[in-house]
Amino acid sequence: MKHILFPIASVILIAACIFVVACAKKKQVKQIAPPSEVRHIEWSKNAVIYEANIRQYSPEGTFNAFIGDLPRLKSLGIDIIWVMPINPIGEIKRKGKLGSYYSVRDYRAINPEFGNLEDFKNMVNEVHKLGMHIIIDWVPNHSSWDNKVFKEHPEYYLKDTSGKFVSPYDWTDVVRFNYKNPGMRKWMIETMKFWLTETGIDGFRCDVAHMVPIDFWDSCRMELDKVKPIFFLAEADKPELHAKAYDMSYDWKFHHIMNQIAKEKKTANAIEKHFAWADSIYPSGSILMEFTSNHDENSWSGTEFERLDGGAQTFAVLAATVPGMLLIYNGQEAAFNKRLRFFEKDTIKWDNFVYTDFYKKLIALKKQNQALWNGTEGGSFQRIATTDNKSIFAFIRNKNDSQVAVILNLTKKTRTIAITSDIADGEYFDIFKSKQMTLRKFQKLVLNPWQYIVLEKK
Repeated sequence: MKHILFPIASVILIAACIFVVACAKKKQVKQIAPPSEVRHIEWSKNAVIYEANIRQYSPEGTFNAFIGDLPRLKSLGIDIIWVMPINPIGEIKRKGKLGSYYSVRDYRAINPEFGNLEDFKNMVNEVHKLGMHIIIDWVPNHSSWDNKVFKEHPEYYLKDTSGKFVSPYDWTDVVRFNYKNPGMRKWMIETMKFWLTETGIDGFRCDVAHMVPIDFWDSCRMELDKVKPIFFLAEADKPELHAKAYDMSYDWKFHHIMNQIAKEKKTANAIEKHFAWADSIYPSGSILMEFTSNHDENSWSGTEFERLDGGAQTFAVLAATVPGMLLIYNGQEAAFNKRLRFFEKDTIKWDNFVYTDFYKKLIALKKQNQALWNGTEGGSFQRIATTDNKSIFAFIRNKNDSQVAVILNLTKKTRTIAITSDIADGEYFDIFKSKQMTLRKFQKLVLNPWQYIVLEKK
């Protein structure tokens, strides 16, 4: 083996370069975004959100039919009802027989398929009587081609370099708004205020929020909060949206990681890396929404049973116990296993609600135990090392005197492991088996395929 001698100056220069690069990498990993200026409403701190697809929820597909199910959702533990778009749907260039909810023809009206404005107000009142809250799906990026605003104010809409109006992606049934127009911005905020003052809703879920300028959202949130404190959910995963505007956004990256783990394209180690990354880039106080299904995923990518193999419940446990707010899409509590058609009537078959007790236990734990409250502020989230970190994701969450430990086999094979860390040592209560369980370093465990263990320290 040859030995190569470097001049001293070269050695010093190389060492300096290595030091600079190392410091740069270290700084990049540890860089923390400034705290969010958003002040979350108190009731959102341990909330669980439920997405309601009114069209497909019942044979009637109406607000009045949905009202009858509100007590069941309350008993499930739901806090926030997110209702998919309630506005009339465009007819020009409509997709399918009924069209897309996200092709809005009138922003101040109710889709007559669902009922009328009084029916909707009644639904809002019933939600509030039960101690829950309600947000509506808002479509700020585009409208239908036959929206009256398009006819009256074409300057509110975006054109390309050839002078043609723009449809985003292949969404040919809609035309995109122009956020460079001050009048359009003012109209959008005033229209959102209408729903707050007229119906008493508690906030909005904003469709493709990442396609709308951030400075608009910052001013929009400030103006809406003058009417009443709101809860704001962005269909986006841009950390900067949390700086001044949004309470919560989608954790799309984690959703895809779960799908990839189920298909053996990633290992459990990807989870630890993801949350380390999220913690470094999202403003402190941000809430990420965790989910195994929603209306888009169900219709276009498949049900949770298709995407997550036999691990649908296991990943639901994961989504409910990592930092963030759990979303349940209507039908998941009934183990509904069908892709709902997006542009047609396709009613959910509820059958026997086989996952109701499963979700009730998860939600009750999340609501009662501060260690699982939404976001990571003031708490800790640590991985418990095992002899098979690729297959097993085990972790512990602490806040004040509250503690929860979770052990998940994220594979379809039986795994025999040993715990190699002492951070979770102690006596716990297994919430699904209703019995005591001890955790200690070097303890051996045999985990069945997709087995999940959720432990609360009393």
